[in-house]
Amino acid sequence: MEKRLVYPIIVKKYNDEDGQYFVATSPNIKGMVTQGDTLSDVVYYAEDAIATMISDYKDYPEPQDPADWKLSVDETVVFVSVDMAKWLKKYSKTVRKNITIPEYLNEWAKDNNVNVSKVTADALKELQEA
Repeated sequence: MEKRLVYPIIVKKYNDEDGQYFVATSPNIKGMVTQGDTLSDVVYYAEDAIATMISDYKDYPEPQDPADWKLSVDETVVFVSVDMAKWLKKYSKTVRKNITIPEYLNEWAKDNNVNVSKVTADALKELQEA
């Protein structure tokens, strides 16, 4: 199942003693702030920041309609696409699971240096993708 979400973010352009850079916030994701040297950078970092902040949610926050947002002249709305399935596949934590296998397979796996956890995870990934 694809879990692609699209969230609007507010990007503000700064020109100060630190040079030119962009800062992104999201009214949808409380506390989400990230920055980048270019607009492309800040959008890239915003995707990761959003995914990181909502990865533990059972239900992802509903994207707000930015039409009513009050923006200053140096702010703009940018829509960020977040592929949660891809992000979780890459960054999700591992969990310990006890499995039961026949003793002869356990002995064979030990004798042949087979990582049973990896084989199991790979098999489950194949099943998921089928």
